[in-house]
Amino acid sequence: MASQLSFTGFAWKNLRRRRLRTLLTLCGITMGIGAFVALVGFSRSFEHEWLRLYQSSGTDIAVLESSLFNSSLDESLGEKIKRLPEVEAVAPLVFNLIDLTPDVNALVYGWPANSYEMDSLQFTSGRRFSAGQPQVVLGDLLAQNLSKKVGDTVTILGETFTITGVFHGGTALETGAVIMPLDQMQNISSREGKVTAFHVRLRPTPAGESYANYVARAQKEIEALQPGIRAEAAAERAGNNQIVDIAHAVAWGTSSIALFIGIVGIANTMAMSVFERTREIGILRALGWKGRHVILLILTEAAGLGFAGGLLGIVLGYTALRILSIMPQTASVVSTSISPIHLFESLLIAIGSGLVAGAYPAWRGARLSPVEALRYE
Repeated sequence: MASQLSFTGFAWKNLRRRRLRTLLTLCGITMGIGAFVALVGFSRSFEHEWLRLYQSSGTDIAVLESSLFNSSLDESLGEKIKRLPEVEAVAPLVFNLIDLTPDVNALVYGWPANSYEMDSLQFTSGRRFSAGQPQVVLGDLLAQNLSKKVGDTVTILGETFTITGVFHGGTALETGAVIMPLDQMQNISSREGKVTAFHVRLRPTPAGESYANYVARAQKEIEALQPGIRAEAAAERAGNNQIVDIAHAVAWGTSSIALFIGIVGIANTMAMSVFERTREIGILRALGWKGRHVILLILTEAAGLGFAGGLLGIVLGYTALRILSIMPQTASVVSTSISPIHLFESLLIAIGSGLVAGAYPAWRGARLSPVEALRYE
C-alpha cells in the first residue's frame, strides 16, 4: 500500500499533468479567497476602527435613536444626561458621509468646540476651530488627498470653510475626516437643534463595582430620561450599528458568491480528472487500492488546490486592501489591519472548499469497478 508521502507526490503529479486546467482552477479559488479576505477583512477592520474611535476619546456610552441613519435627538437632551451622577462629560455630534470633490468623499463630523473628543486629536499644524465660525480641521490623510493646508478653504455642501488645523487621529475614521463646529454642521445639513447622537464619558468606576455593571446602570438611567432612545456600551455599539451590519452583509454575500464559483471550478476539475483517469484508477484498484485510497487521493488533490488558492487569495486580498486604503474615495473608511485569526480562517475556508468540491468526484471514483475501469477506452 502506498505511503502518505507517495499519496502527496502522486497527487502533485496528477495536478502538474494538467497544468492549464490546474492554473485556471487556482485562479477561481484565488479570486474567491481574495474577495473573502478583502471584503470580510474590510468589514471587520471597519468595526475595529469604530471601537478604536470610542476608545481613543474615552467614550463609554453612545446614545441615539433606534437607527443610526435617521437618528435625530434634541440637543437639549445632552444637559439632562450630563446631570446624571455617573456622567463626567457629554459630546453631542452630527455626522455624515459627504462628497467633497467628484473624486473624494469623507466623513464630516460636527462637534462642539469644547468637546472632550477633541482632546484625543494630535494637531500637526494649526489649531482647533472656533465655535460659530465657518472653520474646519482636517485629518492628515484627507488633507494630503485634497492637497490642502492650514489657511486654505474647502467647500462642503455649497458652503466655504477655512481650514484652521490639520490633525492626526487615532483611527482611519478620523485621519480621513473633516470636523467642524456643531452649529455649522447643523446649519448645512438643516438639523438646527438636532444631533445624530451623544457620546458619553463616565466618571471612574466606584470601588467594589465592576465596570460592566457600572456601565449597565448608567445605560438604564440614560434610557429612563426619554422614551425611544438607546444607550449602548461603546464596545457593543462598535459592532452593532447599521453601517457595520451593512458592511458585514455585503462582504459575506459577495465573497460567498465568489467562493461558490471557486468551488464549482474545483469540482469541475476533479470530476474531469476522474473521468480522464478511469483506466488509471482501474489499474490502481487492480493493484490492491481500496475505495478509501482513491477517495484520499482525489481529496488530497482537491485540498491541495484549495490550499494553494488560499495562500494566493490571502496575498491578493491584502493587496486589494492596501490599494483601497490609499485611494482618496475609500481611504477614510478602510484599514489594512487584518487579524491572524482572519487569515487562518481564510485558509481553512479555502481547504474546506477544496474538500467539499472534491467530495462527489472522490465518491464517484471510489465506486468504479476495477474490471469496468480497465475496459474503459
